[in-house]
Order: sequence, then C-alpha cells, then structure tokens
Amino acid sequence: MMNADDENESWDDPILEIRNLHVRFGQQCVLRDINLTVVRGESVAIIGESGCGKTVLLKTLIRLIRPTRGQIFFDGVDLATLSAQRLAEQRVRFGFVFQNAALFDSMTVGQNVAFPVRQHRKHSDEEVREMVMARLADVGLPDSVVTKKPAELSGGMRKRVGVARASVMNPEVMLYDEPTTGLDPIVSDVINELMMQSRRRYAVTSVIVTHDMRTARKVADRVVMIYPLARLQDDESQIIFDGPPSELERTEDRRVRQFVRGEAGERLMEMRGELSWDSEAP
Repeated sequence: MMNADDENESWDDPILEIRNLHVRFGQQCVLRDINLTVVRGESVAIIGESGCGKTVLLKTLIRLIRPTRGQIFFDGVDLATLSAQRLAEQRVRFGFVFQNAALFDSMTVGQNVAFPVRQHRKHSDEEVREMVMARLADVGLPDSVVTKKPAELSGGMRKRVGVARASVMNPEVMLYDEPTTGLDPIVSDVINELMMQSRRRYAVTSVIVTHDMRTARKVADRVVMIYPLARLQDDESQIIFDGPPSELERTEDRRVRQFVRGEAGERLMEMRGELSWDSEAP
C-alpha cells in the first residue's frame, strides 16, 4: 500500500514495467521481447495456452526467474540493479498465490499464514495471531481451521489459506498463478470474489495468470494474451491481445476468439499434422 508521505503519487503511475523481456532456458526461448506496463491499482489477467510462458512471466516480476535479457521495473526501480538484501525487501511488497496454494504440509494453517510475518517482521505472538485471524476472516474461513494441517482441508479451503498467507503482509501487488485451477464453478467464483474483495479493501494491484475465462472476465480490468513462440513468426509479437475483457469476443484475431470460446479450430488440424508426421518418423 502507498505510504502516507506519497501524497503526490498518482494512481495512474506505472507500478510494474516490463521492457524488452526475453527468457530462455538452454536452447528453448519461452518469452521474447515482452513489453508490458501495469498501473497502480489495476487488475490484469494474463491468459494463453499451456506452455506459452504465463507462469514464467509472473515469476520474472519478482526475479524468482532471472530474465535472459530485458528489464523489470517495480515502482520505478530496475530490480536487476538491487543487492540481494534490497531485492528481498522489495519482494515483501508482493504477495504470491502459487498454483495449488503451495502450503507447508508440516505446518498448521495458522503457522502457514503467519510464516511471512515471522520471517520479515518483529511482532509479538498476540499481534501475529491477530493478523492471522483477521486474514482468515477476510477469506471466509472459521477460527477452527487455525490448528488444522493443509491435508485436512478441501482444495478450495487450501486456496483460500494461500490467499490469506499472500495478503497477510499488506502487499502492494498480488500475483496469482492459476488461482481457480482444479476447483468447481462455485468455489472458483468464491476465489474470484475474494480477489475482487482484496483489491477493493486494500487497494492492491493484481496480476492473475489464468486459463479460466470466467475469472478473466469478472476480475480483470484488462486482459493480456500471450501466444506460444513455436507458433509465431520471428517478427510477430508474442502478445496478441491487450485490452478490456469486453473486447475479447470482438477482436479480429481468430486465435484469441478460439481460445476464449474454447474451440479447437485450426489447433486440432495442427495436432493431427504433428501426429501424422510423428507416425512417419523412423
């Protein structure tokens, strides 16, 4: 959240800037020449096929993955220029909701949610408990879950604990990696509502990687679609859509329409061609 002395800071200012980002693993290039700006308070959904680099992009935002080339600016600062200590300090300003929640199995729910606070702040046990209980209440979980282990919870409850843990430090930016994957439609919508509630209540910026078009349409102000490099020409942009959710169905790009509608389209013919080629291989 903004500091009280940042009165002159505009909410239209960029909080995240990605400039000419490339990420390569060995011989495989995953992201190429990505340019993207997220303004403070915005909610951006990143969509695209499996394997197109969405999660890689999310992790580069906090340098869990280091770019092969390009720059990531957070609040005007190039993260590559920071020492390890300063980078760790900046990461505290982010909350990250991992796929499948990624809770510590050996810890209780309360210990999981308290973990970032114990690591980065000096609070009394009572203060930590109050913070934990407040965040669990925010995500609609009863006090009784505090002493339970993650294995004792449903998938939807684990996701909510993940959201509570990611938000307990009052981050300025929340990063969500497939927050509704594997959940039924009702529980998925609960998670969507929690993301919207978190944004309204704490004025955070949100970046959401998702395959779920209901999530993209409901939660995001803006949708960015990334396309797999293997299916692009060298001079084509990897970002093939960047606009409000309302424009997804009206775009002239058939690749976007097919993805949004869940239509196999030309992709099925490509896959058949790949299978045919494979069957002729020695």
